Amino acid sequence: MGLEVATRLSRLSTWDIHILDLPSSNGVLIASSLGATFHPSDVTDDIGLNNTFKIIFTKNNRMDFVFANAGIAEHANFFEEQDINGDVKLPVKGLHALVDVNLKSASSDDYFLSITPTCDHGTDSGPRHSVNTSAGIRVNCICPGTVKTNLLTSDEWANFPEQYFTPIDKIGEVVLMLIDGKDDENGGVGREVEEASVKELLQKGMYGRAVEISGREHYYREMVSYADEAMRAVMGSTNIESLENAVDITL
Repeated sequence: MGLEVATRLSRLSTWDIHILDLPSSNGVLIASSLGATFHPSDVTDDIGLNNTFKIIFTKNNRMDFVFANAGIAEHANFFEEQDINGDVKLPVKGLHALVDVNLKSASSDDYFLSITPTCDHGTDSGPRHSVNTSAGIRVNCICPGTVKTNLLTSDEWANFPEQYFTPIDKIGEVVLMLIDGKDDENGGVGREVEEASVKELLQKGMYGRAVEISGREHYYREMVSYADEAMRAVMGSTNIESLENAVDITL
């Protein structure tokens, strides 16, 4: 999915593309073919990732878009029966890597905290947009269905119903749509959203959106409502802007 988005952006002359991947990947070859720059990186290495973003920001003095797309597939059997009378087989192989990569790195706030020191948020040079595969940053999230990537082998993919795969180009289409900040209401917007009026939805701004992608359709998912007004008030108190504007009247 990252390759699809990078490929689409490479066709636009206005983008300077930087690709991050493990040193063992074929990132050098891919970056070269796209006219991009490759940075060997590990998203579970906070210090290394932060240094990488510093290098990128120093070169361009800006960072307009980050596609946080790192992820690995589950290959461990978390439900394997254990012999309570014998030695417990712990830790489950692959469990820690799944959590570190899929939850604690690119999909978490820690990932963006690693970007913060590299950017001056007081100017227009800071990172203004991010799309996650979850201040002055416009953040959106894509929730793709099953996309046949290289995370699984062909035999493993055979367990999935072929007719329900989401095409890789649809992922790229939606991500670039989010970058542009507009939806032309064509391109496979789900029927449920059409009935709710896409125009009304998008007038609120193309940010903070969770976009579910299934096949050739994409759907906008609103945040789950608060349980009651008390919960709304409590969560509203955590708003950063409110905290920054608060006045300390402690005597």
